[in-house]
Amino acid sequence: MKPRSFLSSMSFVFSLFSILTSAAVLVLGPIVVHADEIDTEHLFVFAIGTDIGEVGERELESETNSRFDKRTGSYTALSQGLEAEFTPIENFRFSIGGSLAYHNIAGVNGFRNRRQGSFEGVFVDMRYRFLDRAHSIFGLTVAAEPQWGRIDETSGEPGGQYGLELAVAVDKELVPDHTVVAVNFLYGFEGARSRATGVWSRESTFGVAAALMMRVHARIFVGTEARYLRTYDGLGLNAFAGHAVFLGPSVFAKLPGSWWIAAGWSTQVAGRAAGDPASLDLTNFERQQATFKFGVAY
Repeated sequence: MKPRSFLSSMSFVFSLFSILTSAAVLVLGPIVVHADEIDTEHLFVFAIGTDIGEVGERELESETNSRFDKRTGSYTALSQGLEAEFTPIENFRFSIGGSLAYHNIAGVNGFRNRRQGSFEGVFVDMRYRFLDRAHSIFGLTVAAEPQWGRIDETSGEPGGQYGLELAVAVDKELVPDHTVVAVNFLYGFEGARSRATGVWSRESTFGVAAALMMRVHARIFVGTEARYLRTYDGLGLNAFAGHAVFLGPSVFAKLPGSWWIAAGWSTQVAGRAAGDPASLDLTNFERQQATFKFGVAY
């Protein structure tokens, strides 16, 4: 990325971050009188926390994921998901959801030009908490998310896609009721069959995500999240294809009632694709990623 482009992107990121934080403070300022205990279930944007909700708790969650910019041309991929979550027994959370996708691709090397919206697929998310942060030195939760899709999430090409994402999440309050840190160890794999050619492709990803969130208001947290991701050809991390480092700000706000919102922006700041001398991996990843979430318990 050129220095001017990078500075321009980061300026936009932090401007958006400041606007979201200021708006949340203005909305919540007259209402908040005390700070609740930290709940990390939805606190982070790109990472996950170890809290899973109280027994019998039900939630609806909306998540919008946006990915922008490749090496050449114009690239935009959007995904809008809706998820229903339920905690049937202590320490176990189950959810099911589906998503729609939109791709706008023009002049990107290795991709067909495409402008289309489509039903993307369905997924199931299961989380089990082995250690409760309130009674242990740290919290520990394991998550598994099997997925089925009818289009390729990167190119938008029609086909069958099957995958599984696994995560081991650890979090700890560095300052009680004020500052919390989380680390995730990530592994995922997927196989996809092109409807046009019938050819199967298989890939896997390994990574580490870290997040730090601080309370700046009784119901508002701000912080930063970083991820290091390595992608491989083959389901078992067979042949190295590229790696990337993402970094950016996040904000979370607990709204009146049972509502909450969270937003984050992540920029690729380092990386390289296998066999490509250019900086950054814009073959397997995007330059910019953004996520906006909101949910309600009912």
